[in-house]
Amino acid sequence: MRKRILGKSGLEVSAIGFGCMGINFSYGHALSKAEGITLIRQAVERSETFFDTAEVYGPYTNEEIVGEALKPVRDQVVIATKFGFNIVDGKISGMNSRPEQIRRVADASLKRLGIEVIDLFYQHRVDPDVPIEDVAGAVKQLIAEGKVRHFGLSEPGAQTVRRAHEVQPVTALQNEYSLWTRGPETNGILEACEELGIGLVAYSPLGKGFLTGAMNKDTSLADNDFRKGLPRFTAEAMEKNQALVDLLKRIAIQKQATAAQVALAWLLAQKPWIVPIPGTTKLHRLEENLGAADVELTASDLAEIEQAAAAIKIEGERYPAHLMATTGR
Repeated sequence: MRKRILGKSGLEVSAIGFGCMGINFSYGHALSKAEGITLIRQAVERSETFFDTAEVYGPYTNEEIVGEALKPVRDQVVIATKFGFNIVDGKISGMNSRPEQIRRVADASLKRLGIEVIDLFYQHRVDPDVPIEDVAGAVKQLIAEGKVRHFGLSEPGAQTVRRAHEVQPVTALQNEYSLWTRGPETNGILEACEELGIGLVAYSPLGKGFLTGAMNKDTSLADNDFRKGLPRFTAEAMEKNQALVDLLKRIAIQKQATAAQVALAWLLAQKPWIVPIPGTTKLHRLEENLGAADVELTASDLAEIEQAAAAIKIEGERYPAHLMATTGR
């Protein structure tokens, strides 16, 4: 597995990371703890070194799975987790990035993960009630105390990134980015990363599974699958967005690859400091994802994809309005 460095931070990770959320949270089908541990260890055996979790995944249980799975190889991997929400009776109840809450979450996450330091600690969403300078300052203190190594933000606005970076250098931004979610190209996020030397960790790089080609307008999602409430996963939207999957499949045939691998290779080709973190619950999908690092897209390939993608209008917002409102702050 090739390696990448997130911006100018010196934090080296595998070129493709593992988004661990779906192991036991949000996607309907959840692995048991034992199955999750096995899959994560299989990823390590295949040279994956970057694992992403959060306290809200479960809540809490995802961190426990990740921590136990990676305990034997702790010094060989990078573990990222997140703070920023209130959790009441097992459910998210608003945001909370007050400094004292950040400290409580850090201590609890360290305990659940069974580690002495969090490699990368993200604010999960920007809290409008807490100045970002206070958030950055709280993480800076945790770094000084040796509890955290690197500071990150997820789905912030570009100006928020700049303000935070002045207080504590930001190592990485975690934003949704893929061929069907290209906001970072137009909202100033890629520009800020380039200017400030920040890495971009692309979550949902396979469009929450849609870009793999395994879904279509006839796909029936379980009631506990969070995609069921997303505008892009209505039958009408999936039917219209199939054109993007068809494009990926066409390129994949030329490259002797899969649609998912082309989607990931496209992201890797955008910037050397972009690291996608696809998730999966299946070993063969894990291996497929990792294989994307060996798919080389030429300038001609990229131009063909760009030209064809420009003619495809993506149907549906990526989140409902109330969740979209928490992004770009």
